[in-house]
Amino acid sequence: MIQNERDMRRELVVQAAQQMMVAARTAPKGKGIDIIEIALVTGDDIHLMSDEMLKIAAETGMKFFLRDADNVLQSNVVMILGTHQKPQGLNCFHCGYRTCESKPAEIPCALNIVDLGIAVGSACAKASDLRVDTRVMFSAGLAAQRLEMLGKDCGCVMAIPVSATSKNPFFDRKPKQPETQENNASK
Repeated sequence: MIQNERDMRRELVVQAAQQMMVAARTAPKGKGIDIIEIALVTGDDIHLMSDEMLKIAAETGMKFFLRDADNVLQSNVVMILGTHQKPQGLNCFHCGYRTCESKPAEIPCALNIVDLGIAVGSACAKASDLRVDTRVMFSAGLAAQRLEMLGKDCGCVMAIPVSATSKNPFFDRKPKQPETQENNASK
């Protein structure tokens, strides 16, 4: 039997992303409390995420959302990671408030965000070990958060598109301009 890598690439990238999920899950967590949610986005849901990023670009005027929306479409899978908001009760002052009780509910617990960052770093380290191409995107994470892809309770979501091509599509990226009537007329 001969198995050509080109025929198996998508499956191999998904397997790599699954290993990235394990790395994120086993990353150290503050006080050993696991408040991280992790999922893989594939197929039509990647298009849904990209469409949401285009909406965010239109709402905010942030042009990099346009570029990133195209970029996630170049991935085979997008890993999303988020954190539930659960103050750790350490009164550590890292959020800017003296006590966890005095912190407003809309202000995230700094330790929750640190836990998410460590999980993202662990996932990316595993991706590097496996030699797949990635890029951490808060833009795609925000789209996933707005779409409630990890549920309503995840207050901060990051995304990691994953690909395996001869040239990493997530670097040397060109800025993209919004479509206008002028742009369309020049085509």
